[in-house]
Amino acid sequence: MKLAYFVHDLTDPAVRRRVRMLQAGGAEPVVLGFRRAAAAPQDLEGAPVVDLGRTYDARLGHRALATAQAALGARRWRDHLQGAEAILARTLEMLAVADSARRACGLSAPLTYECLDIHRLMLGDDVKSRAARTVERGLMRRTDLLIISSPAFLEAYFGPRQGVGRSLPMRTLLVENKVLELGPGSKPAAPSPPPGPPWRIAWLGAIRCRRSLDILADLAARRPDLVEVSLHGRPAHVEFDDFDGQVRRSPNLAYHGPYAAEDLPRLYGGAHFAWSIDFMEEGLNSAWLLPNRVYEASRHGAVPIALAGVQAGRFLADRGIGLRLEGPSELEGVLERMRPDDYARLRGALGEAPRESFVANAKDCRELVGAILGRGPAPQGLAA
Repeated sequence: MKLAYFVHDLTDPAVRRRVRMLQAGGAEPVVLGFRRAAAAPQDLEGAPVVDLGRTYDARLGHRALATAQAALGARRWRDHLQGAEAILARTLEMLAVADSARRACGLSAPLTYECLDIHRLMLGDDVKSRAARTVERGLMRRTDLLIISSPAFLEAYFGPRQGVGRSLPMRTLLVENKVLELGPGSKPAAPSPPPGPPWRIAWLGAIRCRRSLDILADLAARRPDLVEVSLHGRPAHVEFDDFDGQVRRSPNLAYHGPYAAEDLPRLYGGAHFAWSIDFMEEGLNSAWLLPNRVYEASRHGAVPIALAGVQAGRFLADRGIGLRLEGPSELEGVLERMRPDDYARLRGALGEAPRESFVANAKDCRELVGAILGRGPAPQGLAA
């Protein structure tokens, strides 16, 4: 089954993972998208790639122009889209491009909107925010399925703000950011760090929260006896005044660069805790999201640290796992009081939690592709 997948960044590791999931579900995706790197990949997991050009973090004006140009020129992809039985668009800007392409190329394939974050632009009360919501609402009226990665996105935004389920009836599907494992399912072996201070805290993934970096850098500098901090992933430099300089000046905190999916057992397994707190859009998207690191850390044995009052904290509380704080100022005291047997209980709880809480399998992939194709009602609780 041919599927056209429109993406905002061809170089995003999460896009590659979704392509693997689509393939495991029986789809043959062709991936059309922008890129945030200097060059586009030749393919994604063997799937052909159509490079739409380069865009940049935090440059919304440039991205809007690139999106408009791509939408207006969508007819030129007719050969790539011919025979597509379904269309999937990741982010609002790509939904606009995909909708134009479907109409320009005369396709009747169902269209799915995949939303993994609610940008702050969508949440204001000024003219730009109201216009953005109007555009999104109009596009969603021509969309067959909405995929979200956290139930809070529907409860806090798509329901009350956009009328999904009321004035805007449409199918919705929860697809959590779980670890994709398509093999027999044995848990990867991970090293166990000796329990006790200094406690090792790992921050993996999209590093974009300035306040988190300040908190961790301050604690690591003041209390080298208590914590060591390691950062791995892709920093959003536009969110920091001087990310490289701050890391360089911060004792007991180190950035180790990007990583591959196969590195996760080693990186998480070598840490006691995983930083899963985000303040980038405090009270909004940061309170609603369920980030990759919650699932990855739990799967690979690092105890997630989250705020109790946000969706990530509620996710952990429902499963009886993780270190849940009322506020980040509690962290130092909690770690000071923690004994090896306390930590052993936290880590043991991860091992006792059901595997399906953190891991997606081939069956999930098939159900996802079936939902995108519109075969029956969208199942709930799938994983990505």
